[in-house]
Amino acid sequence: MQIIAKRALREFWLRHPAAETPLKLWYARAARARWLRPSDLRAQFGSTVDFVAGNRAIFDIGGNKYRLIVKIDYSVSLVLIRFIGLHSAYDRIDPTTI
Repeated sequence: MQIIAKRALREFWLRHPAAETPLKLWYARAARARWLRPSDLRAQFGSTVDFVAGNRAIFDIGGNKYRLIVKIDYSVSLVLIRFIGLHSAYDRIDPTTI
């Protein structure tokens, strides 16, 4: 998958160093993947991924300390990072519109 906005991940882990390793691991796994449908993500990430409207996926990162929301265009293998934050920041947003 082509992942847009790795910079957002890097900026986040610079502010939250404990997030660096799990975000790099997620990035490496996602970059090697070829997701054709949501069930492909579920097969790869199990219960650490949920889905909301608009082809968005929500990942629990770092033992659920962080949340990552991406928008996926399965037809062109594109992943757009829409949000990365602490779980408390995630609780204040609407993942269906971000």
